[in-house]
Amino acid sequence: MATLGQQPARFPSEAAPQRARRTSKRLIYLPVLLLIVIAGSTTLRVAGDAHLRAMGVLARFADHNAQGFPANFAERPFTEEAGLAETPHGPLKFRLYRPQGGGRPGGIVLLHGIHRAGIEEPRLVNFARNLAGAGIEVMTPELQDLADYRVTPRTVDVIGDSAVVLSRKMGLPSAGIVGLSFGGGLALLAASKPEYAGSIGFVVAVGSHDDMNRVARFFAANIVEEPDGSSVAFKAHEYGVLVLAYSHLEDFFSPKDVPAARDAMQKWLWEQPADAMKAAQTMSPAGQQEFDLILHHRDQLQPALFQAIQRHSDEMQAVSPHGQISGVRAPVYLLHGAGDSVIPASETQWLAKDVPPQVLKSVLISPAMNMIHVDGQRKVSLTEKWELVDFLARVVKATDRLGRASH
Repeated sequence: MATLGQQPARFPSEAAPQRARRTSKRLIYLPVLLLIVIAGSTTLRVAGDAHLRAMGVLARFADHNAQGFPANFAERPFTEEAGLAETPHGPLKFRLYRPQGGGRPGGIVLLHGIHRAGIEEPRLVNFARNLAGAGIEVMTPELQDLADYRVTPRTVDVIGDSAVVLSRKMGLPSAGIVGLSFGGGLALLAASKPEYAGSIGFVVAVGSHDDMNRVARFFAANIVEEPDGSSVAFKAHEYGVLVLAYSHLEDFFSPKDVPAARDAMQKWLWEQPADAMKAAQTMSPAGQQEFDLILHHRDQLQPALFQAIQRHSDEMQAVSPHGQISGVRAPVYLLHGAGDSVIPASETQWLAKDVPPQVLKSVLISPAMNMIHVDGQRKVSLTEKWELVDFLARVVKATDRLGRASH
């Protein structure tokens, strides 16, 4: 257990994991003969192209300096530009990654998760560039609340507005959405709203939540609630409780201590422990003790955490796909890392039950998937690697279909 003033552990969904790189560099080197057979058929040539491009995206995500096969399939030239659009909910800042050359690409709105860097987060930028290099136009919108570690209904409308803006800029009926972490659950809520449904061509939820209340209970109790009614002990990442407390500081600190607590907690989440400790010293003795409990003795906070969850249950339900996405008409693809300790993989199993069956196209819970929340630890089999390539290839093909659509 850490002591006061130690460097906080990295939040897997926010900072690029070091251990994951060693595993992920070996992610994509799969048998080539199968792809040759696929690409050799005129009927299946599009499928082969999509798989090769998916391999290229994943290879370059694992190592942005990757060269040769299969990285060559995500090396198309592209441009980057900042953008600003007026929407019914205010100004929308974003970045566009536009592939150059022939063809009519499809477009994807790529959503960051909880991270203070937002659209500047290095792994998000790397992923967007890789997708653009594979011939897909990408918009990364600024989601201010998620960048401030808050999951809010307002973000749902920002996501919907982003799909409208990108599809109009591209002159296409709709754009796909790829949402990482909590962004994926919010994307499903956007797709369920009639005012955005026509502009959303598909949704990919990666490492996403179904029920915020259930995820919060996991943070507090280290118990995963499975869809079959069983419960499994599984240690939640320590940052889950930090984010939960940061969202509702008034439940843990006196009104006088809340401003200093917000400053201290924010700096701790930003991995600035010395500054966090300095800010905490301006709190009352009781506030400092509470801050120490949140950082280092979360087991002693369980009663207070459950009280906070109960108090804010309606707010959490408002940002939960659970029970609210029966109206989704866009195709849905669900992906989760098998060892996720921030949002457990069971949440994708719950999502698979909540998404209308007629639009659920693919569900994959994979140990090979360390893009979000998961540091790869065990060796991944070729079959598991291929399943991840195949999943992304389906998304690539879905995006290409959007590019071929016309008004």
